[in-house]
Amino acid sequence: AGGAVAASLAGCTRRSVGPAVHTGRRRRWRLVSSFPRSLDTIFGAAEHFAKRLGELTAGRFEVRVHAPGEVVPALKVLDAVGQGTAELGHSASYYYMGKQPALAFDTTVPFGLGAREQLAWLEHGGGDELLAPLFAELGVVRLFGGNTGVQMGGWFRRRVERPEDLRGLKMRIPGMGGKVMSRLGVTVQVLPGGDIYPALERGAIDATEWVGPYDDEKLGFHQVARYYYYPGWWEPGPSLAFYVHRKGWEGLSAEERTALQLAAREAGLSMVAAYDARNPAALQRLLDKGVQLERFSDAILAAAERATEALHTEIAAKDRSYRRVLERWRAFRDASRRWFSTAELAYARWAYRAR
Repeated sequence: AGGAVAASLAGCTRRSVGPAVHTGRRRRWRLVSSFPRSLDTIFGAAEHFAKRLGELTAGRFEVRVHAPGEVVPALKVLDAVGQGTAELGHSASYYYMGKQPALAFDTTVPFGLGAREQLAWLEHGGGDELLAPLFAELGVVRLFGGNTGVQMGGWFRRRVERPEDLRGLKMRIPGMGGKVMSRLGVTVQVLPGGDIYPALERGAIDATEWVGPYDDEKLGFHQVARYYYYPGWWEPGPSLAFYVHRKGWEGLSAEERTALQLAAREAGLSMVAAYDARNPAALQRLLDKGVQLERFSDAILAAAERATEALHTEIAAKDRSYRRVLERWRAFRDASRRWFSTAELAYARWAYRAR
């Protein structure tokens, strides 16, 4: 599903962005990323953004991109941008659910929307309008920052065939997915990308999820865990976000704001396309190295889905903002599934059948 996002929004490509913005003022901003520099997909999106913004403004808007730890830790990006420590950030909003639970919907929730659906929900289904005030309270403006498409279920040292097999497992998994796994008996940890391999190698965790074959191969998880599970039911279409310091945004000209929006859109769509182009070959390489591909059982999926719905209900009962977003999100999800389960699903069942 993710690959079609780029096609459906191809109007924001290099050929269509228009003339460069010319203003009298030069700006030099910093962008802090939550993602390791070694990942040319996720971290690379921020570099793409910086490059295109410079081109669109004839070099008058310079952005320097920083990896985790160079300015702030990986999971402090939203705080840094909100406080003005950095003018820009690139991260996943569900990392910051502790500040506002409804931020999960900006990224993804378990058994939620695919990549195309997620973008549709945010931009045409009311998602951006609902979430913008929440980001404003945190001192930031949010721009589209990419999507990975449906993710893999992660790396496990041993097979998990039943819900009971999850109990006592130590796993790195953030966001709502982590909360659901916790309810299934998993001991959950939230680690930045660069810290996962050492934790898995020394046995501090028994399992981890990240994104998919291309990134996972780069991070070397196959060297310390044999079983590669799918699908990543907790991240069916996770969006990333570029954060802009709100006061900095308000100080920009209209032309500069447009340049930021265009650069962010192009970088985000390029990320979607890059994952869809690179994951197939990466998966085959992993299989050739002896990785054991495993599907989560229906029993595990059913237990996780029940836990997800219960969690939604509980959070909504305590948090008014979450309840408001959830109600609108569920209505969009249900309508979208009626459509996608018609033409899209019928085609996929035929075209993607085992050959």
